[in-house]
Amino acid sequence: MALTFDPATSFQRTVIHCGTGQPSSSLCSSDSINSRARDAAALQHVADEVAAVGGHALPMVCDVTDSAAVDSTAEAVRRALPPVTVVVNNAGSVLRKPTLAISDIEWRRVIAVNLDGTFHVTRAFLPDLTRAGGRIINISSIAGREGTAMLAAYCAAKHAVVGFTRALAEELRTAKVSVNAICPGSVDTVMLREGMPGASPDMSPDDIARTALFLAHTAPSALTGACIDVFG
Repeated sequence: MALTFDPATSFQRTVIHCGTGQPSSSLCSSDSINSRARDAAALQHVADEVAAVGGHALPMVCDVTDSAAVDSTAEAVRRALPPVTVVVNNAGSVLRKPTLAISDIEWRRVIAVNLDGTFHVTRAFLPDLTRAGGRIINISSIAGREGTAMLAAYCAAKHAVVGFTRALAEELRTAKVSVNAICPGSVDTVMLREGMPGASPDMSPDDIARTALFLAHTAPSALTGACIDVFG
């Protein structure tokens, strides 16, 4: 987890960013960012990027598959930062394997990171978001829109994230909390190389970060329950 805060800015939001994907530098320089993941080295890299654009970061580690750890971390965030207004669920895990060969443990791991983690973090911060009329951004995938051979567990999890997004958007409509998903295509990441070896990326992580930035900042509050396809 990386905590960043720029007290000099006139426009601030406290953003919970789950996963080690890099937040947009423009987001980092204007908001409080809490970025949580299990990889301390990757989090430190995010913290360094934040510092490079004038923010302040304190890397911490949280396993989003552990609901008790998420709840404990949420309390720590509340003590350290202003009220949370945006959650970006970006933690992910992929498995490329024939369905017949997938073990129960492997299946549960993919579901736990992609789906359970999204649920745990969202639930932990719902009290903050409903008070603030906040925004939830779930990172799904093109695999949440269509099937892909050898990626059954990942496709199942990402389809579920889309369903969760749409259901929660309806549930929180009267609370003025917008809930949307981003469904990227082939992004230049380690996960693409693991899930689709040899695939040519159609976009950079910054393309997805800019889409998230739009949803976090400038998108109308009436935009909710949408799954934005970013296929390059």
